[in-house]
Amino acid sequence: MKTSTKKTFHRKRRSARTRAKLFGTAECPRLSVFRSNNHVYAQLINDEAGKTIAASFDMAVSEKKKTRTERAEAVGSDIAKQAKKKKINTVIFDRGPYSYTGVVKVLAESARKEGLSF
Repeated sequence: MKTSTKKTFHRKRRSARTRAKLFGTAECPRLSVFRSNNHVYAQLINDEAGKTIAASFDMAVSEKKKTRTERAEAVGSDIAKQAKKKKINTVIFDRGPYSYTGVVKVLAESARKEGLSF
């Protein structure tokens, strides 16, 4: 198996293992995080209806010149503010295939600072 195929395979397995335990509802949606090499994205998802309730990404809420960690913090606070506008106080955190360190952790902690509980 090629190295790139192997990485993709293991990433999808980790993601599926995490997702199998999580399910978002209208009252308590799933906060899904995606991070690429350059950007950070977050969205609130209602799995019952299969709809995205709110979404945020770093290019919309922050300057490009900031570090990725600072942009992740801005995304976390923005997604929490959007949730508060829609009267959502509790979410289920879905880190996907990523470990809870670095950008993912910063995003989660900044959402908690804004009053969103996991």
